[in-house]
Amino acid sequence: MALDPYTYLTLSMRPGEPSRVGVSFHTVELRAHSCVGENGKPYFDLSTSEATVTVSTAGPVTDQDLTIARDLFNAAARYLADCERLHSAAKNEAA
Repeated sequence: MALDPYTYLTLSMRPGEPSRVGVSFHTVELRAHSCVGENGKPYFDLSTSEATVTVSTAGPVTDQDLTIARDLFNAAARYLADCERLHSAAKNEAA
């Protein structure tokens, strides 16, 4: 069963705890973009027509920023591998 594309946003606020925002994209309309801004900071965006999530450094690139960028890269590679595997399996079942 396929659902219509959607973006899901949650905001959790509890006294004495940090606020938490969650954004879930469930759409083929998702766009990924990266650049280095005029301020010299790298940016990575995931966006749809409803929402955008931007990841950037707080200042000059640090060792921790490199770790985060590698984690993003590795997670995207796993996502790609899972999508390719599931797509291939669905095509084989349909054949």
